[in-house]
Amino acid sequence: MFTTLIVQPIFNLLVLIYALLPGHNVGLAIILFTIIVRLLMWPLVKKQLHQVKVMRKIQPELKRIKKEAQGDKRKEQLLMMELYKERGINPFGSIGVLLIQVPILLGLYSGLSRIIKDPHQIENFAYPALRHFSWMKQLSTNIHQFDTTLFHVVNLTRSALGKEGIYWPAMIIVIGSALVQFYQSKQLMPNSGESRSLREILREANTGKQADQSEVNAAVGRSTRFLLPAMIFLFTVNIASALALYWLTSGIVAVVQQSIALREDTKEMEAEVSGDQKTTTKREVIEGEVVEAPKKQKGGSSKKKSSGSKGKRRKK
Repeated sequence: MFTTLIVQPIFNLLVLIYALLPGHNVGLAIILFTIIVRLLMWPLVKKQLHQVKVMRKIQPELKRIKKEAQGDKRKEQLLMMELYKERGINPFGSIGVLLIQVPILLGLYSGLSRIIKDPHQIENFAYPALRHFSWMKQLSTNIHQFDTTLFHVVNLTRSALGKEGIYWPAMIIVIGSALVQFYQSKQLMPNSGESRSLREILREANTGKQADQSEVNAAVGRSTRFLLPAMIFLFTVNIASALALYWLTSGIVAVVQQSIALREDTKEMEAEVSGDQKTTTKREVIEGEVVEAPKKQKGGSSKKKSSGSKGKRRKK
Protein backbone atom coordinates (compact mmCIF):
# COMPACT_ATOMS: atom_id res chain seq x y z
CA MET A 1 0.00 0.00 0.00
CA PHE A 2 2.84 2.42 0.85
CA THR A 3 4.53 1.62 -2.47
CA THR A 4 1.30 2.10 -4.45
CA LEU A 5 0.05 5.26 -2.71
CA ILE A 6 3.33 7.02 -1.84
CA VAL A 7 6.41 5.66 -3.58
CA GLN A 8 5.06 5.14 -7.10
CA PRO A 9 3.32 8.57 -7.48
CA ILE A 10 6.44 10.39 -6.19
CA PHE A 11 8.69 8.30 -8.42
CA ASN A 12 6.52 8.93 -11.49
CA LEU A 13 6.36 12.69 -10.87
CA LEU A 14 10.16 12.68 -10.81
CA VAL A 15 10.28 10.56 -13.99
CA LEU A 16 7.80 12.90 -15.71
CA ILE A 17 9.98 15.93 -14.94
CA TYR A 18 13.08 14.01 -16.05
CA ALA A 19 11.47 12.89 -19.34
CA LEU A 20 10.20 16.39 -20.24
CA LEU A 21 13.35 18.22 -19.15
CA PRO A 22 15.72 19.31 -21.95
CA GLY A 23 19.00 17.47 -21.44
CA HIS A 24 17.32 14.82 -19.25
CA ASN A 25 19.52 15.39 -16.19
CA VAL A 26 18.52 13.58 -12.97
CA GLY A 27 20.10 16.21 -10.70
CA LEU A 28 18.17 19.07 -12.29
CA ALA A 29 15.00 16.92 -12.23
CA ILE A 30 15.40 16.43 -8.45
CA ILE A 31 15.87 20.18 -7.95
CA LEU A 32 12.72 21.00 -9.98
CA PHE A 33 10.80 18.20 -8.23
CA THR A 34 11.74 19.65 -4.83
CA ILE A 35 10.74 23.19 -5.81
CA ILE A 36 7.34 21.93 -7.07
CA VAL A 37 6.74 20.03 -3.82
CA ARG A 38 7.66 23.05 -1.67
CA LEU A 39 5.39 25.33 -3.74
CA LEU A 40 2.49 22.90 -3.30
CA MET A 41 3.14 23.00 0.46
CA TRP A 42 3.18 26.83 0.53
CA PRO A 43 -0.34 27.34 2.04
CA LEU A 44 0.45 24.91 4.86
CA VAL A 45 3.92 26.42 5.40
CA LYS A 46 2.50 29.95 5.53
CA LYS A 47 -0.13 28.92 8.08
CA GLN A 48 2.51 27.19 10.21
CA LEU A 49 4.83 30.23 10.15
CA HIS A 50 1.93 32.54 11.04
CA GLN A 51 1.31 30.44 14.14
CA VAL A 52 5.01 30.59 15.02
CA LYS A 53 4.84 34.39 14.78
CA VAL A 54 1.68 34.58 16.90
CA MET A 55 3.22 32.26 19.50
CA ARG A 56 6.15 34.67 19.82
CA LYS A 57 3.73 37.59 20.20
CA ILE A 58 1.68 36.03 23.03
CA GLN A 59 4.66 35.09 25.23
CA PRO A 60 3.98 38.01 27.65
CA GLU A 61 0.36 36.86 27.98
CA LEU A 62 1.48 33.29 28.69
CA LYS A 63 3.73 34.61 31.48
CA ARG A 64 0.78 36.60 32.87
CA ILE A 65 -1.37 33.44 32.83
CA LYS A 66 1.34 31.54 34.70
CA LYS A 67 1.43 34.20 37.43
CA GLU A 68 -2.36 34.30 37.61
CA ALA A 69 -2.61 30.50 37.95
CA GLN A 70 -0.14 30.52 40.91
CA GLY A 71 0.95 26.92 40.41
CA ASP A 72 -2.52 25.55 39.58
CA LYS A 73 -1.68 23.51 36.45
CA ARG A 74 -5.33 22.81 35.60
CA LYS A 75 -6.24 26.50 35.69
CA GLU A 76 -3.10 27.37 33.74
CA GLN A 77 -3.95 24.85 30.99
CA LEU A 78 -7.55 26.09 30.74
CA LEU A 79 -6.45 29.73 30.45
CA MET A 80 -3.83 28.81 27.86
CA MET A 81 -6.38 26.88 25.77
CA GLU A 82 -8.76 29.85 25.95
CA LEU A 83 -5.97 32.14 24.76
CA TYR A 84 -5.07 29.74 21.92
CA LYS A 85 -8.72 29.57 20.88
CA GLU A 86 -9.05 33.36 21.00
CA ARG A 87 -5.95 33.88 18.85
CA GLY A 88 -6.74 30.98 16.48
CA ILE A 89 -3.65 28.96 17.42
CA ASN A 90 -3.43 25.21 16.92
CA PRO A 91 -0.68 23.83 19.24
CA PHE A 92 -0.13 20.92 16.82
CA GLY A 93 -0.26 23.03 13.64
CA SER A 94 3.50 22.90 13.11
CA ILE A 95 3.41 19.10 12.79
CA GLY A 96 1.55 19.27 9.45
CA VAL A 97 4.60 20.16 7.36
CA LEU A 98 6.63 17.41 9.04
CA LEU A 99 3.89 14.82 8.45
CA ILE A 100 3.94 15.66 4.73
CA GLN A 101 7.73 15.83 4.43
CA VAL A 102 8.41 12.40 5.96
CA PRO A 103 6.40 10.31 3.42
CA ILE A 104 7.86 12.36 0.54
CA LEU A 105 11.38 11.77 1.84
CA LEU A 106 10.78 8.03 2.32
CA GLY A 107 9.05 7.71 -1.06
CA LEU A 108 11.86 9.56 -2.84
CA TYR A 109 14.50 7.48 -1.06
CA SER A 110 12.74 4.26 -2.02
CA GLY A 111 12.31 5.35 -5.65
CA LEU A 112 15.91 6.53 -6.03
CA SER A 113 17.16 3.31 -4.43
CA ARG A 114 15.35 1.33 -7.11
CA ILE A 115 17.04 3.29 -9.90
CA ILE A 116 20.50 3.06 -8.30
CA LYS A 117 20.25 -0.72 -7.87
CA ASP A 118 18.71 -1.29 -11.30
CA PRO A 119 18.49 1.57 -13.87
CA HIS A 120 15.86 -0.42 -15.81
CA GLN A 121 13.41 0.38 -12.98
CA ILE A 122 12.94 3.86 -14.49
CA GLU A 123 10.98 2.09 -17.22
CA ASN A 124 9.53 -0.88 -15.30
CA PHE A 125 8.24 1.15 -12.32
CA ALA A 126 6.88 4.03 -14.44
CA TYR A 127 3.19 4.35 -15.28
CA PRO A 128 2.24 3.00 -18.76
CA ALA A 129 1.42 6.55 -19.98
CA LEU A 130 4.98 7.70 -19.30
CA ARG A 131 6.52 4.84 -21.23
CA HIS A 132 5.21 6.33 -24.48
CA PHE A 133 7.36 9.45 -24.09
CA SER A 134 10.05 9.62 -26.79
CA TRP A 135 12.93 9.78 -24.27
CA MET A 136 11.57 6.80 -22.32
CA LYS A 137 11.48 4.79 -25.55
CA GLN A 138 15.13 5.70 -26.19
CA LEU A 139 16.07 4.53 -22.69
CA SER A 140 14.31 1.22 -23.24
CA THR A 141 16.61 0.57 -26.21
CA ASN A 142 19.80 1.93 -24.54
CA ILE A 143 19.71 2.29 -20.74
CA HIS A 144 23.27 3.66 -20.74
CA GLN A 145 21.86 7.00 -21.89
CA PHE A 146 20.36 7.41 -18.40
CA ASP A 147 22.22 10.33 -16.78
CA THR A 148 22.50 10.01 -12.99
CA THR A 149 24.64 13.10 -12.40
CA LEU A 150 24.16 16.71 -11.38
CA PHE A 151 25.21 18.75 -14.44
CA HIS A 152 27.69 15.96 -15.32
CA VAL A 153 29.79 16.94 -12.28
CA VAL A 154 28.43 15.02 -9.27
CA ASN A 155 27.58 11.32 -9.48
CA LEU A 156 24.34 11.22 -7.49
CA THR A 157 24.48 7.44 -7.06
CA ARG A 158 27.62 7.74 -4.88
CA SER A 159 27.64 8.60 -1.20
CA ALA A 160 29.88 11.16 0.50
CA LEU A 161 31.53 8.39 2.51
CA GLY A 162 32.06 4.99 0.91
CA LYS A 163 34.50 2.18 0.36
CA GLU A 164 36.57 4.45 -1.87
CA GLY A 165 36.87 7.09 0.86
CA ILE A 166 35.45 10.63 0.79
CA TYR A 167 33.69 11.68 -2.38
CA TRP A 168 34.09 15.45 -2.02
CA PRO A 169 31.45 16.65 -4.54
CA ALA A 170 28.83 14.66 -2.60
CA MET A 171 30.32 15.74 0.75
CA ILE A 172 29.88 19.41 -0.20
CA ILE A 173 26.17 18.75 -0.86
CA VAL A 174 25.80 16.91 2.48
CA ILE A 175 27.54 19.68 4.46
CA GLY A 176 25.48 22.29 2.59
CA SER A 177 22.20 20.53 3.47
CA ALA A 178 23.17 20.44 7.18
CA LEU A 179 24.15 24.14 7.21
CA VAL A 180 20.95 25.19 5.45
CA GLN A 181 18.90 23.17 7.94
CA PHE A 182 20.71 24.93 10.81
CA TYR A 183 19.95 28.36 9.33
CA GLN A 184 16.34 27.32 8.67
CA SER A 185 15.90 26.40 12.35
CA LYS A 186 17.69 29.55 13.54
CA GLN A 187 15.44 31.69 11.35
CA LEU A 188 12.42 30.65 13.44
CA MET A 189 14.15 31.27 16.77
CA PRO A 190 13.18 34.47 18.62
CA ASN A 191 16.10 36.92 18.81
CA SER A 192 16.47 37.80 22.45
CA GLY A 193 19.72 38.83 24.08
CA GLU A 194 18.26 38.21 27.54
CA SER A 195 17.46 34.54 26.91
CA ARG A 196 19.04 32.23 29.46
CA SER A 197 20.62 28.86 28.75
CA LEU A 198 18.93 25.59 29.69
CA ARG A 199 21.75 24.80 32.15
CA GLU A 200 21.16 28.09 34.01
CA ILE A 201 17.40 27.49 34.19
CA LEU A 202 17.89 23.94 35.53
CA ARG A 203 20.43 25.20 38.08
CA GLU A 204 17.83 27.63 39.45
CA ALA A 205 15.18 24.90 39.41
CA ASN A 206 17.40 22.75 41.67
CA THR A 207 17.35 25.54 44.26
CA GLY A 208 13.55 25.29 44.45
CA LYS A 209 12.64 28.15 42.10
CA GLN A 210 9.89 27.22 39.66
CA ALA A 211 10.99 27.50 36.02
CA ASP A 212 8.97 29.39 33.44
CA GLN A 213 7.74 26.82 30.88
CA SER A 214 7.93 29.22 27.93
CA GLU A 215 11.52 30.07 28.88
CA VAL A 216 12.34 26.37 29.17
CA ASN A 217 10.83 25.68 25.72
CA ALA A 218 12.87 28.50 24.18
CA ALA A 219 16.06 27.22 25.83
CA VAL A 220 15.39 23.65 24.64
CA GLY A 221 14.77 24.96 21.10
CA ARG A 222 18.11 26.80 21.14
CA SER A 223 19.92 23.74 22.50
CA THR A 224 18.44 21.33 19.95
CA ARG A 225 18.86 23.54 16.86
CA PHE A 226 22.14 21.68 16.30
CA LEU A 227 20.46 18.27 16.64
CA LEU A 228 18.51 18.15 13.37
CA PRO A 229 21.43 19.34 11.15
CA ALA A 230 23.66 16.73 12.83
CA MET A 231 21.06 14.02 12.22
CA ILE A 232 20.72 15.06 8.56
CA PHE A 233 24.48 14.95 8.12
CA LEU A 234 24.78 11.48 9.69
CA PHE A 235 21.80 10.20 7.69
CA THR A 236 22.84 11.52 4.27
CA VAL A 237 26.61 11.05 4.47
CA ASN A 238 26.38 7.27 3.91
CA ILE A 239 23.64 7.12 1.25
CA ALA A 240 23.39 8.24 -2.38
CA SER A 241 23.95 11.99 -2.65
CA ALA A 242 20.70 12.34 -4.65
CA LEU A 243 18.78 12.41 -1.35
CA ALA A 244 21.19 14.99 0.10
CA LEU A 245 20.54 17.12 -3.01
CA TYR A 246 16.81 16.93 -2.33
CA TRP A 247 17.36 18.00 1.28
CA LEU A 248 19.68 20.85 0.27
CA THR A 249 17.21 22.20 -2.30
CA SER A 250 14.28 21.78 0.08
CA GLY A 251 16.16 23.72 2.79
CA ILE A 252 17.05 26.59 0.46
CA VAL A 253 13.47 26.92 -0.79
CA ALA A 254 12.20 26.68 2.82
CA VAL A 255 14.49 29.54 3.91
CA VAL A 256 13.14 31.72 1.07
CA GLN A 257 9.54 30.80 1.93
CA GLN A 258 10.08 31.53 5.61
CA SER A 259 11.64 34.91 4.83
CA ILE A 260 8.66 35.89 2.66
CA ALA A 261 6.02 34.57 5.08
CA LEU A 262 7.57 36.11 8.20
CA ARG A 263 8.06 39.47 6.44
CA GLU A 264 4.43 39.51 5.23
CA ASP A 265 3.23 38.47 8.67
CA THR A 266 5.22 41.29 10.31
CA LYS A 267 3.66 43.84 7.94
CA GLU A 268 0.17 42.51 8.68
CA MET A 269 0.75 42.71 12.44
CA GLU A 270 2.17 46.23 12.16
CA ALA A 271 -0.88 47.25 10.13
CA GLU A 272 -3.15 45.75 12.80
CA VAL A 273 -1.32 47.59 15.58
CA SER A 274 -1.40 50.94 13.74
CA GLY A 275 -5.09 50.37 12.94
CA ASP A 276 -5.83 49.71 16.61
CA GLN A 277 -3.94 52.86 17.62
CA LYS A 278 -5.88 55.00 15.12
CA THR A 279 -9.16 53.52 16.33
CA THR A 280 -8.22 54.22 19.93
CA THR A 281 -7.17 57.81 19.16
CA LYS A 282 -10.37 58.45 17.20
CA ARG A 283 -12.45 57.04 20.03
CA GLU A 284 -10.70 59.28 22.54
CA VAL A 285 -11.36 62.35 20.38
CA ILE A 286 -15.03 61.43 19.93
CA GLU A 287 -15.44 60.77 23.66
CA GLY A 288 -13.80 64.14 24.42
CA GLU A 289 -16.23 65.93 22.14
CA VAL A 290 -19.18 64.10 23.62
CA VAL A 291 -18.11 64.99 27.13
CA GLU A 292 -17.41 68.64 26.35
CA ALA A 293 -20.46 69.30 24.16
CA PRO A 294 -23.18 68.80 26.83
CA LYS A 295 -21.42 71.36 29.08
CA LYS A 296 -21.70 74.11 26.43
CA GLN A 297 -25.23 73.12 25.57
CA LYS A 298 -26.28 73.17 29.20
CA GLY A 299 -24.87 76.65 29.70
CA GLY A 300 -26.46 77.99 26.52
CA SER A 301 -29.78 76.30 27.15
CA SER A 302 -29.96 77.65 30.70
CA LYS A 303 -29.30 81.17 29.47
CA LYS A 304 -31.96 80.88 26.81
CA LYS A 305 -34.43 79.49 29.29
CA SER A 306 -33.77 82.28 31.80
CA SER A 307 -34.03 85.00 29.14
CA GLY A 308 -37.20 83.43 27.86
CA SER A 309 -38.76 83.32 31.30
CA LYS A 310 -37.85 86.95 31.95
CA GLY A 311 -39.55 87.98 28.68
CA LYS A 312 -42.67 86.15 29.63
CA ARG A 313 -42.79 87.84 33.03
CA ARG A 314 -42.41 91.32 31.45
CA LYS A 315 -45.30 90.63 29.05
CA LYS A 316 -47.42 89.62 31.94
